[in-house]
Amino acid sequence: MLLFAVGAFVMRGAGCTYNDIVDRDFDAKVARTALRPIPSGAVSVPAAFVFLGAQCLIGLMVLLSLNQTTIWLGLSSMILVAIYPFMKRWTYWPQVFLGLTFNWGALVGWTAVTSSLSAPAVFLYIGGILWTVGYDTIYAHQDKEDDALIGVKSSALALGDQTKTGLWGFYLGALVCFGISGALAGLTWPFYLGLAAASGHLIWQIQKLDINSPETCLRIFQSNKDFGWLLFGAILLGVAIG
Repeated sequence: MLLFAVGAFVMRGAGCTYNDIVDRDFDAKVARTALRPIPSGAVSVPAAFVFLGAQCLIGLMVLLSLNQTTIWLGLSSMILVAIYPFMKRWTYWPQVFLGLTFNWGALVGWTAVTSSLSAPAVFLYIGGILWTVGYDTIYAHQDKEDDALIGVKSSALALGDQTKTGLWGFYLGALVCFGISGALAGLTWPFYLGLAAASGHLIWQIQKLDINSPETCLRIFQSNKDFGWLLFGAILLGVAIG
């Protein structure tokens, strides 16, 4: 778990660094992101690449300490990392590609322990993708006016006033997949109690969401760390208590 904590921290950071390098011209045109290090000039592009290289090196060191199946699976995620920042130029659903990329750890974590992929990890991965599409759609509503002006696409623009309807679908699908994953993994009854609590948090998000309030969108987006802790706790309890 310590290795994965380090690996997740640096590789998520690497993805953000790479995304900021690729999107620096777009970020400079959006009020909320114009003061980020690269578009503001606080960090040069060459310096950002050096930082990216250092992050990737640490991630590689963690990956090489795992089994061969996991090493190859981890390396294959670089394809998704490489293409994700360009998706907002080509599709109104870049959030799907973000979900595919950000949740790859569900597969890597499973193979690190079992040396092979199986259904519980796949359902956990799919659930994570749907959850990501939901919360990143909320996040994207902060910038929808600027995005529309500069030609950046997002699920927030695609869904518009139907966002809450979409969130019900994404979040319900995520919860179903998480439940199936837990059942296939043989988790015990406390997992389902924890999942119910996590479900309540997602319902609260949808009810409180105001897509025309950037401040509310940011607050609800950030609250997904609480959902993550609830789900993590549910899994731990489902393993520990029989």
